[in-house]
Amino acid sequence: MFSFKDNYNINDLIEIVRVLRSENGCPWDKEQNHESIKPSLIEEVYEVIEAIDMKDASMLREELGDVLLQVVFHCQLENEISSFDFDDVCDEICKKLIIRHPHVFGNVTVSGCDEVLTNWENIKQHTKGQTTYTQTLESVPKTFPALMKAQKVGKRAAKSGMDFATLNDALERLKSEITELQDAVTENNIENIKEELGDVLFSCTNVARKIDADAEQLLTDATEKFIRRFAQTENLVRLQEIDMKSLSIEELDAFWDQAKAHDEK
Repeated sequence: MFSFKDNYNINDLIEIVRVLRSENGCPWDKEQNHESIKPSLIEEVYEVIEAIDMKDASMLREELGDVLLQVVFHCQLENEISSFDFDDVCDEICKKLIIRHPHVFGNVTVSGCDEVLTNWENIKQHTKGQTTYTQTLESVPKTFPALMKAQKVGKRAAKSGMDFATLNDALERLKSEITELQDAVTENNIENIKEELGDVLFSCTNVARKIDADAEQLLTDATEKFIRRFAQTENLVRLQEIDMKSLSIEELDAFWDQAKAHDEK
C-alpha cells in the first residue's frame, strides 16, 4: 500500500509512477508509451528554459520536477519489459561523467576550460567508436531544431579545419548565398529558391557561431522583438481609430517606424 508523507524523494516518485502504471492504476497512464508521451518531454524541457529565462526559481523547481517525471515514466516503460530501470540510467550517466572528467577522477592535468572541452570531445568520439569527422556530423540528432542542428554541425565540421578563418569570411559567404538566392528569385525557380534560402539560413548559423552566439536564441529574441513592436504598432493605429487592414503597407511602415523609435529609447 502506498504511504503518504510530508516530504517525498526520488524513490517515492519511482513508486508513484509504478502505481499509476499498475493494474489498478490510472487508465490514462496505463495507455501511454514512449511515442505518445514524447511531445510532453519536449514541452516540459522548453518550460524549464522559460523558467530559467524568467529567473523564476519557484517555476524552475516545478518544471524540473515535470522533466524528472518524464524521465522516470520512460524508465518505468522499459522496466516493465525488463530492459532497464531508473538505477541503470543513473549508473550509466555516472560512469559517463567519470570517464569524461579524467582531470577530476583521474590523473590528467588540464590548463583550463578549452582543454577540458577538447578532452571531452576526444573521449566522446572514442567511446562512441567515431573514427571520422563525418561520423561526428552524422551523430548530431536529426530531431534537433534546424538552427541548433545546423550550428552544431558547423561547429563539429570546424574541428576538421573546414571553417571560416574570420567573421568577415563567414559574412562574405552569407552575402554570396544571398546573391544566389536573388538569382534564383529572378529566374522564378521555386525549387532553387527554396534550396538557396536554406543555404542562407545555414550561413547565418555560421555567422552566429563565429561570434559565439546561439542562432536559436538569436531568432527567438528577434521574434519576441517583432511581437513587441507589432503590438506597439497596432496600439498606435488603434489610437487613430483605424483598422490596420485598411492601411497600405507604406502607411503601416510609418507606424512601425514610430513603434521602433519608441522601442529603441
